[in-house]
Amino acid sequence: MAALRAHRLAFARGAHTAAMSAVARIALLSGVALACLVACVRAPAATPPQIRIATWNLEWLISPDDALALRQRCRRGEKRLPCDVVQDRARSAADFDALARYAAGLRADVVAVQEVDGPAAARRVFPDARFCFTQRRDLQNVGFAIRAHVPFRCEPDVQSISLDDRVRRGAAVTLYPGDAREIRLLAVHLKSGCSREPLDSRARNCRQLAGQAPGVASWIAEQAAAGRAFAVLGDFNRDLRAESEAGTGLWAQLVAGTPAGAPLVDAGAGTAFRACHSGQPFTRYIDYILVGGGLAARLRPDSFTRHVYDDRDAHHFRLSDHCPLSVALRLR
Repeated sequence: MAALRAHRLAFARGAHTAAMSAVARIALLSGVALACLVACVRAPAATPPQIRIATWNLEWLISPDDALALRQRCRRGEKRLPCDVVQDRARSAADFDALARYAAGLRADVVAVQEVDGPAAARRVFPDARFCFTQRRDLQNVGFAIRAHVPFRCEPDVQSISLDDRVRRGAAVTLYPGDAREIRLLAVHLKSGCSREPLDSRARNCRQLAGQAPGVASWIAEQAAAGRAFAVLGDFNRDLRAESEAGTGLWAQLVAGTPAGAPLVDAGAGTAFRACHSGQPFTRYIDYILVGGGLAARLRPDSFTRHVYDDRDAHHFRLSDHCPLSVALRLR
């Protein structure tokens, strides 16, 4: 009988322990579920996918081998290197490495580049990129350096702004072609020497810039009419900010074909000018990123950036008389 009572007591204790363990497990699982529920409720919404686009005039970027041959002569041959450029110090491997470091620091997915001979030179600065370049037979071409993860299609050169190849063509590319995220980009490098003079001036540079304006405006109007998201970026060699405030000049021509509901917008409007380094005398922007076709609504707030050079680098290396601008865009 004593053995039977002991057996019953052990059984009761085991059942009690098992019951308590089950209760503990249920409580633990309930706590985990509650914690998960709270975390899920409190977790912020995921950041929408974005893309960063940039523009950078790289000032006579020529591969070292080609530059060596071209420096033996000036103003001769199909590709002509101006004599004043020949007199400048040639870029060294260290100069290209410094430019590549700044290019990596941009963290840009797409960079519109100006004053570049072509892919051979661009690859020294953007080693992992793919390229679209204009086909003008000149040392100063316009193009795009595009990171590998971005689908794209190179479009035909916009020759209407080249004035029969007397000045630079426009480079066009479609990002995410055939996708809901599709964006059209036009990279430009317009005629220099008429940054603030009236476009109807009789000066040769102003006449050429005025001749380029309809071609750029027509491309913008075509994209707007088709309802496409688009941007025009590059070296406009023009004080567009002053013109946008007055509603005159080149700016007035560019916005003429855009609807009020999806206007052309300067992505850097309202930001203060920053020189590329402390030794520069410039006080106004001539490089811009203009967005249209509703793309302005997808600008990431406060993402516009002027990527300036360290003063020591600007003194020690041959970088460029321009520095990059970039902005981030939501893809949806």
